[in-house]
Amino acid sequence: MNAVNQNTTIYTVGKLTRQIKSLLEERFSFLWITGEISNLAIPASGHAYFSLKGDKAVISGVMFKGQRRNLTFTPENGMKITGMARLALYEPRGSYQLIFEHMAPEGAGALQAAFEQLKKNLTNEGLFDSEHKQKLPFLPEKINVITSGTGAAVRDIIHVATRRFPGCVLEIVPVRVQGEGSENEIAQAIRCVNALDRSDLIILARGGGSLEDLWAFNTEVVARAIFASKIPIITGVGHETDFTIADFVSDVRAPTPSAAAEMALPDRNELLRTVARCQHSLSSAMNKRVESLNLRLDDLSSRLKSPDRIVREFKNRVTENGYRLNTAVKIRFSRDRERLFWLRRTLDGTLPRLGITEHRHQVAGIQAGLEQAMARMIQANRSRINELTASLVPLSPQAVLDRGYSITRRAGTDTVVMAADEVQADDRLEIILSKGRLVTRVE
Repeated sequence: MNAVNQNTTIYTVGKLTRQIKSLLEERFSFLWITGEISNLAIPASGHAYFSLKGDKAVISGVMFKGQRRNLTFTPENGMKITGMARLALYEPRGSYQLIFEHMAPEGAGALQAAFEQLKKNLTNEGLFDSEHKQKLPFLPEKINVITSGTGAAVRDIIHVATRRFPGCVLEIVPVRVQGEGSENEIAQAIRCVNALDRSDLIILARGGGSLEDLWAFNTEVVARAIFASKIPIITGVGHETDFTIADFVSDVRAPTPSAAAEMALPDRNELLRTVARCQHSLSSAMNKRVESLNLRLDDLSSRLKSPDRIVREFKNRVTENGYRLNTAVKIRFSRDRERLFWLRRTLDGTLPRLGITEHRHQVAGIQAGLEQAMARMIQANRSRINELTASLVPLSPQAVLDRGYSITRRAGTDTVVMAADEVQADDRLEIILSKGRLVTRVE
């Protein structure tokens, strides 16, 4: 036997095992792996021990009680699973095993991981932020429904839309909602609807299904197409418990396709009831306002003097002034006559006869002056009366008519028409002119 070279490294079993453990655990700290469960055992400790088989290899696996409690299914022998685990080496026996942190039936685990990764990336980019959400139109005239043309979702949407608001136009954009390439069809349909720009709202919908069935709505291309849409989008994908990436990016998420149609359209009957209530309230308010204005008009009308009334008042004042003037003249005349009488008697009793003639001439002069004063006073008052009468004449209705105006009133009544909206077609009107009258009919 040859002697061992002094430069040769000699490992102990423990040292070699520790280095192998270090290399394995550093190189495969966490990994995703798929295989078939066999030799499953769950002792009283609650930990699950099993073997994970591939086509030509087997590796031991364990899931501790704390992680196993979070599973949404029960592992069984023969079940194919996909899980996330870390590789660990058990030094006492020199064997390695997989310690599982998470597992799911085959396919679901990888998809779930991809879902969480995409969700995290898009969240960091801000695609889910509420500030980017568009407000839904209150009453869209046209809605594009992007879904399978033969699925139950499109029938449910049509049924609900017809029931809630029959007048809305629904345009179906048929696409594949699952399978290879379906995500590109969905994204392209969203872009085409935006390019045409003839719709007010988009409903993106499909019925329920497994995570694999809904996967087209968990892809980045669909998420970015929804985010770039200038038209608001409602998603109604799957059942109420299903959440997809499309739901997080869309402007509004509906739990089902039917619920999406209900969110998109108001209830026509409820709108009609609301309009009726508003109409009743408006009518009541208008009636109250009209009644208040009529009262105000009556009050103003009672204060406003008509031309006839002004003329009558002036005539009354002229008559009254004439009566007072005549009365004053008569009183003055009577007083002067009485004074003259007493003066004559005084003269007759105190003066000689020779002075009678002189005094008689004086009396005659006084009487003549008095008559002239009375004549001047009467003439002045007559001129004043004429001036007042002349100022009243232009204000009389006849004078207004002589200037080319007319008075229109309802035929057979004294009701004067003040505005065009007070008459209707076929109403008979009487038009009073300066000379004559006309009877017309409103066309």
